[in-house]
Amino acid sequence: MELEIRQTGPLEVNTYILKDKASKEVVIIDIGGDFEDIKSNLDKDGYKIKYILNTHGHFDHVLGEIEVQQKYPQIPIYIHKDDVVHLKRLNEEMGYFGIRYEGTPLTIKEFIDENTNLTIGDKTIKILYTPGHSKGSLSYYVDGRVFSGDALFYRSIGRTDFYDGDYDTLINSIKTKILSLPDDTQVFPGHGPKTNVNAEKTFNTYLRD
Repeated sequence: MELEIRQTGPLEVNTYILKDKASKEVVIIDIGGDFEDIKSNLDKDGYKIKYILNTHGHFDHVLGEIEVQQKYPQIPIYIHKDDVVHLKRLNEEMGYFGIRYEGTPLTIKEFIDENTNLTIGDKTIKILYTPGHSKGSLSYYVDGRVFSGDALFYRSIGRTDFYDGDYDTLINSIKTKILSLPDDTQVFPGHGPKTNVNAEKTFNTYLRD
């Protein structure tokens, strides 16, 4: 499984592009922008986007998907139903960061949770419900990697001072869902560098009992 990482959008979110060489299937996680360029490169190599997954609905993680919705409505975009509220608050939440937006809103209508079956090639994508940064935050575990969105970062955790964030909920999500994965699991967060489960158990001061 090949992984390409791009920093996209106004807050340089980590956009993850998972490529299965055998099936030529691609799954993209969190598109902050630059979708046309991403798709063009995939098309050149004969890859087909199977679906787009969102870790949560904050604008920096979904802004590029407005272009997908407008130009490529056949590509499924998935999110947890509890984060639709952030799509409706897009203009307001961008305003907190001094970013003005008057474009078309994003209206994702295909919802997933821990009971949803997702695959890429012959591998299963395990969905982990990890609320706290937002009420509907999800993480995705596949091929020894977990994509944690803004739940868990390198030596840190996501903010909980936004609308529907909750600190205790986030800590519980990280400890019971992400840190329960094998110690050598690589953690790919929504921003910043990658880490691994064992390193966060050992060095992340937010997660010490």
